[in-house]
Amino acid sequence: MSQIPDLRIRACNCAPLRPDGDYVLYWMIANRRPHFNFALEHATGKAQRLQKGLVVLEPLAADDPWASDRLHAFVIQGMAANAAAFSRTGARYLPYLEPTPGAGKGLVEALAARACLVVTDRFPALVLSRLVTATAAKLDIRVEEVDGCGLLPLATTAHAYPSAHTFRHFLQQVLPTHIEDLPSPDPLAGALLPPVALPPEIGHRWPQTRPAGLTADPASLSVFPIDHTVAPSRTLGGWSAGRQVLAGFLDRRLCRFATERNHPDADATSGLSPYLHFGHLSVHEVLVELARREGWTPDRLVGGGTGARAGWWRMSEPAEAFLDQLVTWRELGHNFAATRDDLDGYESLPTWARQTLERHATDPRPYCYDLGTFLAAATHDQVWNAAQRQLLREGRLHTHLRMLWGKKILEWSRSPREALAIMLELNNRLALDGRDPNSASGILWCLGRYDRPWSPERPIFGTVRYMSSQATLRKVRMRNYLERFGS
Repeated sequence: MSQIPDLRIRACNCAPLRPDGDYVLYWMIANRRPHFNFALEHATGKAQRLQKGLVVLEPLAADDPWASDRLHAFVIQGMAANAAAFSRTGARYLPYLEPTPGAGKGLVEALAARACLVVTDRFPALVLSRLVTATAAKLDIRVEEVDGCGLLPLATTAHAYPSAHTFRHFLQQVLPTHIEDLPSPDPLAGALLPPVALPPEIGHRWPQTRPAGLTADPASLSVFPIDHTVAPSRTLGGWSAGRQVLAGFLDRRLCRFATERNHPDADATSGLSPYLHFGHLSVHEVLVELARREGWTPDRLVGGGTGARAGWWRMSEPAEAFLDQLVTWRELGHNFAATRDDLDGYESLPTWARQTLERHATDPRPYCYDLGTFLAAATHDQVWNAAQRQLLREGRLHTHLRMLWGKKILEWSRSPREALAIMLELNNRLALDGRDPNSASGILWCLGRYDRPWSPERPIFGTVRYMSSQATLRKVRMRNYLERFGS
């Protein structure tokens, strides 16, 4: 039975649970996986207690402003993996691919009309939060959202933290209380769930996509009204593919993460960001696998905490460096998104950053490019162009080069506000991990978020941290990277 921490469950309306309904509905919108999923575990537990069936609805909308072959392919590959996994359980899995914008309107309400309860995912993205709030207000049954975003429940923080150090200090104080509250590796294992018969009108109005139809080939994608100029990446989506990437990283690349992750030629990064963004992998599963390889248990955590980047977990140096990215920096972005509604807004920058950027907003630019030039990787700078070509081809940016990529857009745009708009458009349109709180944090960091003033004061940047392609070429190894993406 479900043992979800109360802190992770939040009622979205004041409507009652309906015991005489036919099933529990899990509206899967963020944690798109059958394993290590608090929301699925909660829904399964409720269904068992009520002796009802379980319906899992996983929709994919066509009206997202950045919907493309690349993003659709990644999610559809995840749906295919989910269909295979759910077929071995008693749950009724409904993957729904919206054929035209707005075609899915009313589907959740129609399924909820026969449900006892609606369970959904809590994810600190404004568009999903608004969708859940608006839907819950229409329903006359209880809607509960479950937080499975990070190791630290979102509800533990009431305000945004200004820096990684201050958040890390808080995290080290509070996380030990929650570190052992893990979701079930397989929440549907052994669950006795009666079969569910849906009203025929559901299938007639909103045809269910059959598992065999969950393909991401060009012909299948061409029927959707989405951006077909952004081609699918070679990175495969889904929990099964995510587990393979995780195993490959822990087995072969983690040992080099602490010392070589900033070198594009080293291929020492994890590659997990898209799977975490789309919910194909859980951060809890990543921690469990890492702990198993490290022989680690939570009793090794250092008491208290000073906010130091290393030493608190008492793991190996590479593991600690990885966990600082996976937990501190990733959940710092979630903290901002959960406590404010301006995650990617220019006005969300710290006061000092906005003031210094505005003082230099009219400084002459050595080069000035528009969105089309940036998109086409047609600047004068070979390093920047190579990074942009990686984004165009693979849907990802090397972690270290993402910082330089953003800094140069600031330097070569007509104003800081325009630079931010260009960064967000390129990242959200092309990156598999775009549209994510952590991704937005990385972009806003280029303009001063989570940073401090730096001397000397420079043209265009003011006291915002400066980076150059020349320094990057001196400091990191990227000859092979430039050969691969240089043209």
